[in-house]
Amino acid sequence: QVQLVESGGGLVQAGGSLRLSCAASGRTFSSYPMAWFRQAPGKERVFVAAVNWSGSNTYVAGSVKGRFTISRDNAKNTVYLQMNSLKPEDTAVYYCAARERDRAAYSVVAGQYDSWGQGTQVTVSS
Repeated sequence: QVQLVESGGGLVQAGGSLRLSCAASGRTFSSYPMAWFRQAPGKERVFVAAVNWSGSNTYVAGSVKGRFTISRDNAKNTVYLQMNSLKPEDTAVYYCAARERDRAAYSVVAGQYDSWGQGTQVTVSS
């Protein structure tokens, strides 16, 4: 399995921005889809955004559409989540995930991903 390490979380005021990074180990990073999920206290882990293996195709959840952007740099083995116009309801632990089982397509279902990072906390104050 690929090893994933997230960074870039922190405390930000509403309306602010953060960029999360997820660094992956392994030579085959460029071969599979990647995604970001988030989990608020007492709630289930939910899909935020996904990107295909090349970065040419992305999909974001309706709750963050127009505010969040996912991208990847395969030369750096890194996937990013740019978060703008942050809201208090965006507060959560953010996880990146790799879908090694099916390199053809990403998924919005957490159970369809094989490797996960440890998560990074994002807190948005009002």
